[in-house]
Amino acid sequence: MKLGLVPKIIIAIIIGILIGQYLPEDVCRTVVTLSGIFSNFLKFVIPLMILAYVTMGIADLSQGAGKLLLITAIIAYGSTLIGGTFSFTVADTLFPSFISAGVLEELAKTAGKSLPPFFSISIPPILDTISAVVLAFIVGLCLSSLRGKEIGDTLYNCFKDFSKIIDQVLTHAIVPFLPLYICGTFVDMTRSGKAFVILSVLWKVFLVVIAMHLILLFVQFMVAGSFSGKNPFTLMKNQIPGYTTALGTQSSAATIPVNLECSKADGVCEQIRNFVIPLCANIHMCGSMITITACATAVCLMYQIPIHLGTVIPFIMTLGVAMVASPGAPGGSIMTALPFLWMIFGKEQGDPNGPICALMVALYITQDSFGTACNVSGDNAIAVVVDKIYKTWIKK
Repeated sequence: MKLGLVPKIIIAIIIGILIGQYLPEDVCRTVVTLSGIFSNFLKFVIPLMILAYVTMGIADLSQGAGKLLLITAIIAYGSTLIGGTFSFTVADTLFPSFISAGVLEELAKTAGKSLPPFFSISIPPILDTISAVVLAFIVGLCLSSLRGKEIGDTLYNCFKDFSKIIDQVLTHAIVPFLPLYICGTFVDMTRSGKAFVILSVLWKVFLVVIAMHLILLFVQFMVAGSFSGKNPFTLMKNQIPGYTTALGTQSSAATIPVNLECSKADGVCEQIRNFVIPLCANIHMCGSMITITACATAVCLMYQIPIHLGTVIPFIMTLGVAMVASPGAPGGSIMTALPFLWMIFGKEQGDPNGPICALMVALYITQDSFGTACNVSGDNAIAVVVDKIYKTWIKK
């Protein structure tokens, strides 16, 4: 039986702890060295991934259904912002009770005990992340407005092919080696004494995040039901196949066919469900935003990095746009978020190939299936609202 990404990450964490706890230092440094090489490769790929996905996301997003596109995008972005703000509010209230002064003292004792690699291979990125974002926005916006008018499809097709290449890199080179990356991080954390302190906190974070997903979904379907005049509990019942499919696949893209059937059961007309569900699979990331924001808050508290609403809101607003570019595959959202974590952790500690970001990847991926299930379920709540708007105002 083929293991999914979450079981592999969990196994990698366990193996990393065992290696760090029981094997000689040379073995530990070997694993840390391999993990470091991969992290440098990841740092090289991230700007290319932003350039490919953000460009295509904007170019495709700007095509099509006029008012409905704008309405759907505003609702999806608003939902994502609400999810992130809600997550920070809850995490900032509850997590300090999990992460006591005693936990912080134990972490402080481990400072400066990280294992050095035997060697490192420098792989300088072609672009830095900010340059990649700016270039992607320029090219994407120009493609969306000029394609078919002043220029042909040649450049659009080039970026489409480039996006497929990055898909292959992500699928065959990044995601398969993420367990090695996480394993090396936990080898180092175990050797330095951080691992057991951190793991004592994470299970509580995990439960709070899942509870927030379910609360947000309940609110979304209550609002959608009230707005459309439909029974919200029936809407939630109809969504069960989509929710469970997303749990199993960890992929919003793979869940689209099932989600379309759920939308049909909700009474959403064909043209609206065929428009909204695939679109929202790419732009509506409320569940992923909840997970990323909560995990970032927990990491900040553990490492005593200052965090407040003033730093979180710009991060949520930026990430809400950037995650339009995230691929609908396991771990896609956290890969898209990595270049922007510096907005929370600071320039030095927010380095995408640093240990804190590696911990964020591990934290996120263990909860990725629940975040994806929240994303795709919320897509159908949006579809119900847009369907009502279409039938009541736009169609007439």
